[in-house]
Amino acid sequence: MRNFQRHACLLALVAFLSGCGEVWNNPYPTQDSGKNILYSAFTERPKHLDPVQSYSEDEAEFNAQVYEPPLQYHYLKRPYTLIPLTAETVPRPRTVDAAGRDVPADSPRVAYTHYDIRIRPGILYQPHPAFARGPDGKLLYHGLTQDDLRDIYSLRDFPHSGTRELTAEDYIYQIKRLAHPRLHSPVYGLMSEYIVGLKEFAEALKAEDRALAAAGRQHAWLDLSKIPLAGVELTGKYSYRIRIKGRYPQFAYWLAMNFFAPVPIEADRFYAQPGMADKNLILDWYPVGTGPYMLTENNPNARMVLERNPNYRGEAYPGEGEERDAAAGLLADAGKRLPFIDKVVFSREREGIPYWNKFLQGYYDFSGISSDSFDQAVRISVEGEAGVSPEMTAKGIKLETSVGTATRYFAFNWLDPVVGGGQADAAARERAKKLRQAISIALDWEEFISIFANGRGIPAQGPIPPGIFGFRAGDAGINPVVYDWVGDAPRRKSLEAARKLLVDAGYPNGRDAKSGQPLVLYLDTTDRGPGDKPRLDWYRKQFAKLSIQLEVRGTDYNRFQEKVRKGAAQIFVWGWNADYPDPENFLFLFHGPQSRAKFQGENAANYTNPEYDRLFEQVKHMENGAARQALIDRMMAILREDAPWSFGFHPKDYSLHHGWVANLKPNHMARNGLKYQKIDAAQRERQRAVWNRPVLWPLGLMAALLAAGAAPAVIGWRRREQSRGRA
Repeated sequence: MRNFQRHACLLALVAFLSGCGEVWNNPYPTQDSGKNILYSAFTERPKHLDPVQSYSEDEAEFNAQVYEPPLQYHYLKRPYTLIPLTAETVPRPRTVDAAGRDVPADSPRVAYTHYDIRIRPGILYQPHPAFARGPDGKLLYHGLTQDDLRDIYSLRDFPHSGTRELTAEDYIYQIKRLAHPRLHSPVYGLMSEYIVGLKEFAEALKAEDRALAAAGRQHAWLDLSKIPLAGVELTGKYSYRIRIKGRYPQFAYWLAMNFFAPVPIEADRFYAQPGMADKNLILDWYPVGTGPYMLTENNPNARMVLERNPNYRGEAYPGEGEERDAAAGLLADAGKRLPFIDKVVFSREREGIPYWNKFLQGYYDFSGISSDSFDQAVRISVEGEAGVSPEMTAKGIKLETSVGTATRYFAFNWLDPVVGGGQADAAARERAKKLRQAISIALDWEEFISIFANGRGIPAQGPIPPGIFGFRAGDAGINPVVYDWVGDAPRRKSLEAARKLLVDAGYPNGRDAKSGQPLVLYLDTTDRGPGDKPRLDWYRKQFAKLSIQLEVRGTDYNRFQEKVRKGAAQIFVWGWNADYPDPENFLFLFHGPQSRAKFQGENAANYTNPEYDRLFEQVKHMENGAARQALIDRMMAILREDAPWSFGFHPKDYSLHHGWVANLKPNHMARNGLKYQKIDAAQRERQRAVWNRPVLWPLGLMAALLAAGAAPAVIGWRRREQSRGRA
């Protein structure tokens, strides 16, 4: 009887499931079906959400939706164009002499540049307990005790929240935070060279911090508002002035970065209370801003959620862009109020395959393309144009491609006696240069792009990528040390040319001409996993073309960083993503006074050339034009001859999105693009249902087999029951 009951239950279950139309594999709550929610994923856990410390792409994906600096980049226009965000206008720099009198921008008497910024009135912060006030007007949560915090684990646990208007003081407060002694801002060093008085302000803060520690209050809140900063002046409730030493035209670009977004003093004080950090109730975990979204859930090991800021003032979708934007449907929403999407759910995906499969099932709206899925997703035409595969086309999936404002390179440490020449004499430096040139020819970046990047890249002729002023295309832009111009395209020089350079360097056939010892070079890297072996083997193969032995010294990331910081790495692979669309942001990577080992700057190769440095000091202050281009051309010639890098490639970004996502245009400067995007949730729901229909025939087959197996038992049971009845 028990077997019969078990079979009967299984048959009933199969019958129930067969009549069920639900999508069984949906990873999201049923109540969210059809809602205006965008679904995305992240692979790397963001470390910093405090705008004074955050400097990475994975962090900007969240911060740029919450914080609002005074300026932003136009979403559609190219070249990249600064436009107001909270500011009323893009500030025009005003140059003055030491006495404060106006002088022309090209005058040798320029002592300071003033940036006068006026923000729009009426902008409100997101709801937040830091702003909550009681009936008496006092802040409710600024004197919390340990008892008060006993049942508090997230911002949602505070019963009340509030808001207030954005003021110019909030921007000033954040600029002061760049010098906070308990925080590490990656741009403090650079900004202290330009913002008047920032170094002195930092020293004053350190003294105040030491005084608190001496009084036994080392963790007490440090009130930055009490100490003046000479280079930042409040000129009105909605206006402030920043004073820059000399001229620095690129400073306007920094005003579009979150380092210069507002931080209200109430939030700083709220999060600084004892016990808050123990519960991750800190600005680095829960940002406070005026942007279109606010972070309402932060579980970086599983899920992060942005929701529409109910206090957001709204912003109009742009009405102009590039010539082809209208035909691409990118102007269909011109003038409409932003943002379009109510909520954005980011799920943590540590592995590429589950991420890709969920995208194909419609559970993620976007996806990158890994090497493993490239052939499934992309087809390259005979003309070299990339498009989606028939399988992707059938699903309505679309491809966006763009050349990134970035570069990947092989760096030679200038302080190393073999590849850099170190502090040796002119003859030794010349030998090292010939060696670097030979290696640069042998490193076949075209092959690397094909093998390891599925063709997603452009071989670099120098550090400046396409789309940035100073880049030259065609014959005028090639690196003549490494390439010849043949027909209408660059062609890498032969290995014979590289071997001749190697002989000139004193290493015929990869051996020291004096000692006869084989030349052994060292590649410092963090690559140590099994997946990195093919790439490391490829590097070895490139050096072996010249009979040079390449030894790989793998280490953890912190140790690798330390070696680069101390100038102890001989050769290493690295990259750079533009902070702003100006050639100075790439050219400064070779500026001698910004040597990583000597001055903790961004010149990781520790390259130095007096002529290059002199030209850089001219170029960095110039407006774009023929004169600036001519100087950049001279700097490129110096770099190509000296070869401090083997100029690798500029990556090409490929991304996929479903047909229900609209208003997508790659923008490598603007990180706040979520507010422009739009989804058709109803179409997504229909497609998910089609793509994720449960396959029930195996259950039907199982049911039939179970029924067949159960039949003898049922017949036997019925016979026994009948015989009992007759008895």
